[in-house]
Amino acid sequence: MANIQQVAKEAGVSVATVSRVLNGQNSVTAKTRTKVEIAIEKLNYEPSMLGRNLRNSESRLLLILIPQISNPFYFEIIKGIESTAIQHNHNILLCETDSSSAREDIYFNLVRKKMADGIISMDPAVNIETLTKLAEQHAIIQCSEYSEDSGIPYVTIDNEGAAYQAVNHLIQLGHEKIALINSDETYLYARQRKMGYKKALKQHGIQVKEDYIYHNQGIGFDYGQQTMKKILAMEDRPTAIFAVSDLLAIGALKEINAMGLNVPNDIAIIGFDKIDFSNMTHPTLTTIAQPMYQMGATAANMLIKMIKGERVESVILDHELVIRGSTSG
Repeated sequence: MANIQQVAKEAGVSVATVSRVLNGQNSVTAKTRTKVEIAIEKLNYEPSMLGRNLRNSESRLLLILIPQISNPFYFEIIKGIESTAIQHNHNILLCETDSSSAREDIYFNLVRKKMADGIISMDPAVNIETLTKLAEQHAIIQCSEYSEDSGIPYVTIDNEGAAYQAVNHLIQLGHEKIALINSDETYLYARQRKMGYKKALKQHGIQVKEDYIYHNQGIGFDYGQQTMKKILAMEDRPTAIFAVSDLLAIGALKEINAMGLNVPNDIAIIGFDKIDFSNMTHPTLTTIAQPMYQMGATAANMLIKMIKGERVESVILDHELVIRGSTSG
């Protein structure tokens, strides 16, 4: 394989001139540039991207922090990030933190040591103090989950407004006994969605019953199923469920079906996210659709702009209530 010295010799110019052509600098005349390009094509020369990146103090690598790769919520967001990154000649590295500070530090060090150019954090349990400190010197964007006081730009939806819309839909259908299957309230989205749930009930003069509100340590299928067992055992059982994730809702739906009850006639249910599986249940799941691909693409564009030194502002994207069989028979 040809090297840059051979290209320079073939073109009759210096190695520095070849380097300037490769880096797109304007200080080379059109005639000289053409000579270099002809030499590159003749020798089938492929420049080392590693060497180029080292010279420019960049890695062209973006880190994506997620708590669990297995969570289908992240699939479309990652697609949006990856397609946008590729368009801008960047690569991505998925970093599963498993909500572990030790793992986080490994990934943070990649940025500190300039082995990665920036981070898109989607981990709701991320060490926000460390992330905020890192953001003073490095490009960081928060996606979906964010910290209000960190000063780090983010892209998300109006979680409170989306939850309000979901619960309001159940109320419009005639439900007053509405349970909330929530996750851990240490997460901002869980607090915001709970506020939207309560706001809808209060605006319609419906009493907020604390024993209708359930908190879980996660948002997985099993948590939804186990919580639904408790709800179905209640003497004054709710007639509708709002779950803060589709996985929680799908777990709850399975338990309702297993008990021989009818959805939505006996119990209506709404999820959140519009993952692909939400359209594969019986009945299909009414849910709040997050624009996940757009969220990822927006986050990637924001991060790349920040890496270039441009100022970026936080973005709140639109959501949509998708009405399906689990609330309308």
